Amino acid sequence: MKISILDDYFDTVRTLACFKKLDGHDVTVWNDHVQDTDALAARLKDTEGLVLIRERTKIQAPLLERLPKLKLISQRSVYPHIDVDACTRHGVIVSSGMHADTPSYATAELTWALILAAARQLPQQMASLKAGKWQIGVGTTLRGKTLGIYGYGRIGATVAGVGKAFGLNVLVWAREESLARARADGYATAGSKAEFFASCDIISLHMRLVAATRHIVKAEDLARMKPHAILVNTSRAPLIEAGALAAALRGGRPGYAAVDVFEDEPMRDPNFPLLQFEQVVATPHIGYVTREEYELQFTDIFDQILAYAAGKPINVVNPDVLPRTALRA
Repeated sequence: MKISILDDYFDTVRTLACFKKLDGHDVTVWNDHVQDTDALAARLKDTEGLVLIRERTKIQAPLLERLPKLKLISQRSVYPHIDVDACTRHGVIVSSGMHADTPSYATAELTWALILAAARQLPQQMASLKAGKWQIGVGTTLRGKTLGIYGYGRIGATVAGVGKAFGLNVLVWAREESLARARADGYATAGSKAEFFASCDIISLHMRLVAATRHIVKAEDLARMKPHAILVNTSRAPLIEAGALAAALRGGRPGYAAVDVFEDEPMRDPNFPLLQFEQVVATPHIGYVTREEYELQFTDIFDQILAYAAGKPINVVNPDVLPRTALRA
């Protein structure tokens, strides 16, 4: 089977133990990022199985129309970057495990790195020291503050547990089923969304990006936050209304932000509005980018390829394609 792996920026995938699962297949790994349809069509013209690393490359109808040999897209997690209906029309199976039972410790760890960096002004203090200066300000102690977890899933629950260990008071806001789970775990839950945003010293977003959660955080929510509060987003940028966070920071509520995600990625614009704020800590979507997390993710991705090759595809998100798809290695 001819397999292409896109966007492996640091040529990491072929060094993973799980890469041996693809022994016997014809595998090509691309290390740069390309979104141009013509360029992708040329690269992938003979590809039968396409491996995507999260949402780095959009797979839309104009590209799919030019890939007659493509039979399978294998990836992990959500798929807003894939035109699933177009895949079904062209007979392409999309396999994507949701890994609901596997906490992303890597993302939870980065969430805490960002919280601590924002609270203690670590980037600014480091820049000052490297510039031959000394302390540039006074940070904030976390213990005793209120940590808000918006979305109590596998990552949100892990972040909450670390918050408890730090001595923070954890407050959760989420859909009712998740609120019940949070209460069962011993955490307080907010009475309303407005109360949640007004009460917390730190708010960390932990939701999947789906139609119901797109722009779920609005300008009026941010305006309720405390002037010293920190808004953290290691999930997806479109959970927040476009432009709302930059406007809120200009207005002084919240006072700080720590983000790992952007509307359009890769984001290489040094003039991007959020990057102009001294009170913003930002990283280039590295929440899941650890060798251990890659091993977990690509084990699932490659298992999906092996299942397809065996004629028994798994984690199929467009099952309507199956009756008219000829499975072949």
